[in-house]
Amino acid sequence: MHSAADPIGVFDSGVGGLSVLREIRRELPAENLIYVADSAHAPYGDKTQAFIEARSLAITRFLLDRGAKAIVVACNTATGAAAASLRSHFTLPIVAMEPAIKPAAAQTKTGVVGVLATSRTLASHNFVKLFERYAAEAEILPQACPGLVEQVESGDLAGAKTRSLLETYVLPLVSRGADTVVLGCTHYPFLRAVIQDIAGPNVSVIDSSEAVARQLRHRLVAHDLLTDREASGTEQFWTSADPALSGPVIAQLWRRNVEVGRLPESSVLQ
Repeated sequence: MHSAADPIGVFDSGVGGLSVLREIRRELPAENLIYVADSAHAPYGDKTQAFIEARSLAITRFLLDRGAKAIVVACNTATGAAAASLRSHFTLPIVAMEPAIKPAAAQTKTGVVGVLATSRTLASHNFVKLFERYAAEAEILPQACPGLVEQVESGDLAGAKTRSLLETYVLPLVSRGADTVVLGCTHYPFLRAVIQDIAGPNVSVIDSSEAVARQLRHRLVAHDLLTDREASGTEQFWTSADPALSGPVIAQLWRRNVEVGRLPESSVLQ
């Protein structure tokens, strides 16, 4: 049985889910958090569904072994490929991503919404359903963004190559009239400043991190798992890559020096 004192497990294909962890920490300051970056296998966007399912199951079991009372799939690609499978295997609360197309369709003035995401996310059943659901409210322009995840994984948030890639992906959306751009990958909020600069002041850039944090709070309350601890919560960080390489990037994005453990080999499926 899980108790309210147990930690929350959060995972992503790499370091991008730290953008979600940041909002969870803001929403739930007393909760203990365990974060797993599967950076040895990032990006998930070019992996098979079977591979992503296997990784998601292995990482969830790792988090459960550490007492997690709830799981957050802080990865749009893993949500599309594995969230249903996780929910069929485990009974604890599992909160997953949904690109912020609903609020984007509601707020656009031009009626045109751009969506930046990985190819696999855009092809997923979840996204196709969202696309169909809101197609009557707005013209939705999906834009696959190969290479961006790798830039964030390397800690290059504003360099020349990153900016060049972003110009290639963002400018065509703006030229087609998009006044709202949805960040459909958890890595992309770390590029928000450059995306905003390229898109210009008349374009809103939105993501679903805050909504996921609120949904997590709602699910914890519903299951009587919200901690009543008064002290600030702690964070643990794990990676499937070399911590000597991933650690500095995690510290850069988390804006604090952190210790990063290496996932045990049993959790690193090849």
